[in-house]
Amino acid sequence: MTEHSPQSAHVDVEGMWVTADGSIRQELLPDGRYDEARGSRRSAYTGRYTVTGSHLDYLDDTGFTATGDVRDGILYHEHLILFRENDPRRTAR
Repeated sequence: MTEHSPQSAHVDVEGMWVTADGSIRQELLPDGRYDEARGSRRSAYTGRYTVTGSHLDYLDDTGFTATGDVRDGILYHEHLILFRENDPRRTAR
């Protein structure tokens, strides 16, 4: 994995990402950490992420890995589709 950095070659992913129904909330922090809530379970998953172009690599604190890609402002994270918290497309579905 490459180090997280705010270089212009990478998409801006920092902030809160949410599924259309709001059940999963993934906050991508500026320091390369993430915190994911599921339902009422806060911090269900936490770990590190790195960004290469529009691709994300995740390393959970428990050791498992995952990937994601941002396309047209939507984060496709494994089987999840996440929108920025204030993206009107999230509630239009």
